[in-house]
Amino acid sequence: MRIVAVLSMKGGVGKTTVALGLASAAWKRGERVLVIDLDPQGNATMGLGVENPPFTMNDVLVDSQPGIASQAVVDSAWGNRVQVLAADHTLEHRNTMEGPLSSQRLRIALGNLPRQFDLVVIDCPPSLGEMTRNALHTATDALVVTEPAYFALSGAQKAVEAVDVIRMASNPGLDPARILLNRVRPTVAEHRNRIKESRDAFGPVVLDVEVPERNAITQAEAAGMPIHAWDSPAGVELSHVFDQVLDSIAPRKRMWG
Repeated sequence: MRIVAVLSMKGGVGKTTVALGLASAAWKRGERVLVIDLDPQGNATMGLGVENPPFTMNDVLVDSQPGIASQAVVDSAWGNRVQVLAADHTLEHRNTMEGPLSSQRLRIALGNLPRQFDLVVIDCPPSLGEMTRNALHTATDALVVTEPAYFALSGAQKAVEAVDVIRMASNPGLDPARILLNRVRPTVAEHRNRIKESRDAFGPVVLDVEVPERNAITQAEAAGMPIHAWDSPAGVELSHVFDQVLDSIAPRKRMWG
């Protein structure tokens, strides 16, 4: 079972697109997927076609009783193989520390729920606030999404360091972070230069695969469809890319708890 926290230090780098791309790749393989939306903007929730759920992640984290999250899981528009713990804007109030077990609320609330899924994807807010710390205390993998731009890459460094702190201090089951370059335009000199800088600076931490900038991504999201179901040359290209991203996160047998 893989629990992947998808995070960034800067908004607008396509973090949710990557989270949905991973879910789409697993969906295509017939796997059962849970998407946990911890971003108050709720873009993953909207991209999965979930509207007006009876309970959201804010309700789950307010209660934070063992296993309570199971009561808030809903099917997505992609079918019942992809299910969602939905976000809403009130999650913003949960992004500050609330007591000694504040960063463990998500882990406690999930209980044994992740065992039912082949892949769990957590879409984090674009910060290292309490929601992202909750995700990292729960995850087995951390995928840092960035663009090939100076400020975005600087933020990626901070995110990698934050992952290291949590894995050494309190979640030894969390693997070292990987960095995924998103919205890449290889014909742009600035992008080529920043990609080289990032690979020189981070080495193998940066995934070999890069996600190109394509309109098919926003088109599929607007239609509420997985990218693997988007019938266009760009959709096929992106499907192969996200397959590689998912393959880069090797399956692991881990015990929960």
